[in-house]
Amino acid sequence: MNSALEAHGLDLETDPVLADCVIEVENLNFYYGEAQALFDLDMVFPRRQVTALIGPSGCGKSTFLRCLNRMNDMVDIARMEGSIRLHGTEVNSGDLDVIELRRKVGMVFQKSNPFPKSIYENVVYGLRIAGINDKDVLDEAVESSLKGAALWDEVKDRMHESALGMSGGQMQRLCIARAIAVNPEVILMDEPCSALDPKSTARVEEMIKDLREKYTIIIVTHNMQQAARVSDYTAFLYEGVLVEFGKTSKLFVKPQNQQTEDYITGRFG
Repeated sequence: MNSALEAHGLDLETDPVLADCVIEVENLNFYYGEAQALFDLDMVFPRRQVTALIGPSGCGKSTFLRCLNRMNDMVDIARMEGSIRLHGTEVNSGDLDVIELRRKVGMVFQKSNPFPKSIYENVVYGLRIAGINDKDVLDEAVESSLKGAALWDEVKDRMHESALGMSGGQMQRLCIARAIAVNPEVILMDEPCSALDPKSTARVEEMIKDLREKYTIIIVTHNMQQAARVSDYTAFLYEGVLVEFGKTSKLFVKPQNQQTEDYITGRFG
C-alpha cells in the first residue's frame, strides 16, 4: 500500500495525518458484467479530513464511492476484486453486517431524498430502525443532528411539518442531518450541491467544513472550485484509473501529472 502511495509523493510512515486512516483501499478493480470500470485503485482516507474525488463524467467517481459502503451490491452484474478495509476490517467480507456498515459509512445522494414524513421523523428514521424509541434520546439526536447540518434554527418550530415542504437546499441539509443522526464515522457525499443554488451551495460547503471536526468526509464533485474550497485531500480519476492523489493545496497549485493539470485548468473534461 505505502509503495503505491509513494508514486503520488505520499508516505504513510512520515505523514501522521495519512497514517491515521479510517478506510484503506488496495488493488481495487470493479466490473459491470464484463466491462471494467475501476482499475487497481490504491487509496487511503484519513480520519476527520475531507477528501474530494474529481474527474470527468463517467470516470468512475460515483462507482468508487458506492464501493465504500457496498451500495453496488444492489446492482446484479456488479463485481469487485481487491480490498477495502474499515479500521482493518474487510468491507466485502461475507460475514460483515451490511446494515451496520452503512450506519458507520453513511451516504448523501446527489438528489435530496427526504421521506414523505415529518422533519422530525426523517431525522430519527435510522434510530427507530435500530430500535431506539426513547423520546428524550430521539429529541436530543434531532436537535444535535439538525444543528450539525446548520438547519436547526430554520426548522425548530416546524418539526412536525412534512419534509417535502422544505426548499431544495433545506432538503439536502435534512438528508445530511438524517445521515449523521446515527453517529457514523464516515459520510459519503455524491455531488451534494449539484442541484442547489449558489446560496444553498455555500451553506452546505460551510457545513462540510464544520462536520470534518467530527467525521471523515468523502465527496464526489465536478466543481473544481468546490473541491479546492472544502477538501484537505483530492483524488483525480480518469477512465477508472487513479491519476493523482495528494493534498489539495499541492494538487491544485502544482500537480505532479500533466493530465491532472490539464483537467483542473479546463483543457478537457
